[in-house]
Amino acid sequence: MKTLYIVRHAKSSWKYEGIDDIDRPLKKRGINDAHMMANLLKNTIERPDVFVSSSANRALHTGIIFGTTFKYPLANLKISKSLYSFSDGYLVKTIKALDDAFDSAIIFSHNHGINDFVNSYGNQFINNVPTCGIVGIKFDNEHWKSVKKGTTFLTEFPIDHRNS
Repeated sequence: MKTLYIVRHAKSSWKYEGIDDIDRPLKKRGINDAHMMANLLKNTIERPDVFVSSSANRALHTGIIFGTTFKYPLANLKISKSLYSFSDGYLVKTIKALDDAFDSAIIFSHNHGINDFVNSYGNQFINNVPTCGIVGIKFDNEHWKSVKKGTTFLTEFPIDHRNS
């Protein structure tokens, strides 16, 4: 059995002019949401075996906050340039290329690829995974390369936990 957690990067800032999209930082709300959601997840699940992030600043910063919260060695955080894509094709390739020694993984990436992926590979329709939203899917497979349709078992969105 393989368990996958997909996290859409936290809320990013558009206030900086002249920087490339890949370099956009998190907003204060995004940083706060990332800490809140990382702590929520840490109290809900065991630490995933591997953390993988898009190379975009906003995704990487989100991944670092989660990694620090889970006490995951940040030197082991895998950074994937191909995850800086807005289609699910590279997300699928990244997941299917995971080492089978890992039974669980958490991936920090972007919309629309995340929405497409969770609706194609999970069994619960999700209209929109918001920023810093988390979706967990279990696959009844021994090999990541064989994952097809799984069971969506976790959906956690920041709006459901703010001020609670």
